Amino acid sequence: MPELPFPDHVRELLAKPNPAVVATLRSDGQPVSVATWYLLDGDRILLNMDATRKRLEHLRRDPRLSLTVLDEAGWFTHVSILGRVEELVADEGLVDIDRLSTHYSGKPYPDRESPRFSAWVSIEKWHGWGAAKS
Repeated sequence: MPELPFPDHVRELLAKPNPAVVATLRSDGQPVSVATWYLLDGDRILLNMDATRKRLEHLRRDPRLSLTVLDEAGWFTHVSILGRVEELVADEGLVDIDRLSTHYSGKPYPDRESPRFSAWVSIEKWHGWGAAKS
């Protein structure tokens, strides 16, 4: 598995609002995966979740995760990332979820009531497939 920095073609793929799936670990070690929005920010990944989400509990206990990003033009091209949450913070003012929502939908996040948390993920390793193959 290659390490950072990403080659330009992989960075370009990750900069798009592609579909993605994040996997976290339950307390019994069972993996749990769910669709998610992500944002590449430098060499880190931003994830964001409602305060009631179980994956927030999982990440507080065990910061390891995997994220698979599928090229919107064809899922055969994808990038899988292994990383860990290096910073988990309250999303004050919903700034981070608005960044993600604008990236994916072109407008701010509609739910302004529920508290949210941002997870900043450091990338440890990655691999690509299809046009993203390293």
